[in-house]
Amino acid sequence: MKRTSVIVILLLNVALEMSGAAGQTGSAADPSKPERMKKAREGDSSPASGSSAGFTGKLLVVPMDGSHWVGLKAIAQELGRRGHEVTVVIPEFSMRMGPGKHFNTVTYPVPYDQAHIDNLMAQNKDVIKKSEDSFLEKVKKKISHIQTVGGFLHTTAESLLFNTSLISHLAQQRFDAVLTDPMVPTGSLVARKLGLPTINLLRGIPCSLDMKAAGCPSPASYVPRFFTQNTDRMNFKERVINTLVALVEPLLCRVVYWHFDEIAHQFLGEKVGIAEVLSHSDIWLLRIDFILEYPRPLMPNVIPVGGINCHVRNPLPDDLTPWVSGPHGFVVFTLGSMVSEFPEERTSTFLEAFKQIPQKVIWRYSGKIPDNMPGNVKMMEWVPQNDLLAHPGVRAFITHAGSHGLFEGLCHAVPMLMMPVAGDQLDNAQKIASRGAGLVLDITTVSAESLLQGLTEVINDARYREKVQELSALHNDRVIDPLDLSVYWTEFVMRHKGAKHLRSAVHDLNWFQYFCLDVIALLAAVVLLVGIVAAKCLKLCLQTLSRKRKQD
Repeated sequence: MKRTSVIVILLLNVALEMSGAAGQTGSAADPSKPERMKKAREGDSSPASGSSAGFTGKLLVVPMDGSHWVGLKAIAQELGRRGHEVTVVIPEFSMRMGPGKHFNTVTYPVPYDQAHIDNLMAQNKDVIKKSEDSFLEKVKKKISHIQTVGGFLHTTAESLLFNTSLISHLAQQRFDAVLTDPMVPTGSLVARKLGLPTINLLRGIPCSLDMKAAGCPSPASYVPRFFTQNTDRMNFKERVINTLVALVEPLLCRVVYWHFDEIAHQFLGEKVGIAEVLSHSDIWLLRIDFILEYPRPLMPNVIPVGGINCHVRNPLPDDLTPWVSGPHGFVVFTLGSMVSEFPEERTSTFLEAFKQIPQKVIWRYSGKIPDNMPGNVKMMEWVPQNDLLAHPGVRAFITHAGSHGLFEGLCHAVPMLMMPVAGDQLDNAQKIASRGAGLVLDITTVSAESLLQGLTEVINDARYREKVQELSALHNDRVIDPLDLSVYWTEFVMRHKGAKHLRSAVHDLNWFQYFCLDVIALLAAVVLLVGIVAAKCLKLCLQTLSRKRKQD
């Protein structure tokens, strides 16, 4: 049961930590202009040439900060390039969000400054320290972290939702749809207030609220829950744990989103919760691929678009040219948008291992540069991750196993050494490792020796390269690119003012109707009645025969 308790705590933690931990650093943080690296778009000078049947509309984007911004920005940029009028609403201070070439930006004031955000992010380096605290102490720290991050998210949401002048301005723009990430349901609330259809782009909500809101069946018998590390083929013990987590998930969702439920009541002026609001979403763009995920049923308005930013690339900066050339190649090292600064002892551990390999190492690091920096290590505050992984000279990718980074590594067939930090990363890392495309290390206990051994194995053992190339071939063999597919469905909703024909009738059923308990009760009653009548008839026949025999 201790394992179940840990799973419950992790579910509460990830619901907030996924606001920045799910992805990577390089795909969208670069201030330079992204371009689609496809021949079909080369030389395309007409901004509307890519839009469907010449249709152009108006899209409102309410993004989420951190790595969640990567995919939303890619879609906003592509829609703007095709001639649509795209407006992105962001706070005046943020981790990564900012203006783009092909969309307009509207900012709103928030009661904090950039220093507050930087301080909040700096606290994340503590998660990679080896802790000697007891289980209860660790729980207390997790709860404190949840409260801090939760308060920050709630404050940001309220700053937009209760900015009456801005909401009024947005209502006057007559948008066709809203694109958002429902992990923080600010955009979903804005869409309901303005009466607009919604397109959701997300990796998933840890308490499975996204699957419930979309109406997707999720039997605990073969659909593994977050953090259980189960596969779709579970033994009895694993099914027990999976079922317990599935039973607790609705309660966890209520706990995680109770404050947003209160915000929804105040903002919308109606007694409605976040689950009800999300259930009216038109399209769910899920950043998953069944190359990594286990097969499960999805509704027709749930579209897998894993690897959405794979082909969004920029030319490498000139100062990286000498680092990506050379006979031994190079290694890319990033731990996503949440962890870019390390404790001193952890930094020394990594440098000790890196100086013993012939490859060069490009490391995303925003802390103080150590004095004993090896000559083959380059530390950068920002790393063009996707562009580096696409380079033929890359030999390995050291990652925290965020979903964006995994898909970029998978897209470009780069073996991975994974050190999950938080959120869904442990599950992601186990899926890659179980398929033979990488190794998993514990970042809190890793030593220079174990890091060197793991890195050497991933680089030199041809099995990892061969396996990741096999997975990459499957991942890239698609009828349509994930970004183009996302743009298509966004345009579809904009053109038709929604996609209600894809919404399942499950939302109109009571729980006893969903499980056909009323039908089962009726059939059971019929069977029972028939049984009783048959028994009565049999008893009557026996009694009649008995009396006849006595008479004879």
